[in-house]
Amino acid sequence: MLIVEGVEKAYKAGGLFSRKKQKILKNISFECKSGECLGIIGESGSGKSTLGRLLIGIEQPDIGRVLFEGGNVNNRVTRCGRISAVFQNYTSSINPFFTVKQAIMEPLKVKKKPKIEIENKIDYLLYQVGLDSSYKEKYPHELSGGQVQRVCIARAIATEPKCILLDEAISSLDVSVQVQILELLKELKEIYNMSYIFITHDIQAASYICDRIIIFKDGKIEETVETSDLKNVQSKYARNLLKKLITF
Repeated sequence: MLIVEGVEKAYKAGGLFSRKKQKILKNISFECKSGECLGIIGESGSGKSTLGRLLIGIEQPDIGRVLFEGGNVNNRVTRCGRISAVFQNYTSSINPFFTVKQAIMEPLKVKKKPKIEIENKIDYLLYQVGLDSSYKEKYPHELSGGQVQRVCIARAIATEPKCILLDEAISSLDVSVQVQILELLKELKEIYNMSYIFITHDIQAASYICDRIIIFKDGKIEETVETSDLKNVQSKYARNLLKKLITF
């Protein structure tokens, strides 16, 4: 469903007038199948989030391409309403001057449906993420971190996408709330038969929700492993990384 072919990405390094570039992603290729939850784990600075931005078309690769159901994600038509995202920093993910209703309504505008139908849809989305309709008129600063992230998830599923990118989506939340959000994500995945790209440094979270896991190192794929076989990773780096993340 989502195919990454030979992707590379570099950014300018060394100041405004420097011609030097630092390569962040190096020849990345993989596939995320329909209905699959694919985890991407690695240390900070390994290139995970850069890859995430390329997967949803926020940035373009220097080399290679990202295809979604045969179309290039750089094409807005390919990704509109079909790929969405939930990010780590939920405080900046929603316009602070938007009510919950306005935030969730944003992606629904492209559907051009009757107002009453959109209202009912928002009520249902809030119900699905564990919030009642009284939250519609609240602003982000009136909600807890977990509640704001639930609103972000409601917005992400509003168009019933086929794939959601989750970039450190639970890492800023309290541990007890993380478990609740993971359970919610598992439920929604089954309801909508979506695929997830789950970017994280939390190996426990990844092993709980993911079917397969890609281990990232310095902008390259070090190893890909079925979650059920995670304890049998082959490379020394993967073994050390998992040991470090579990200890952490």
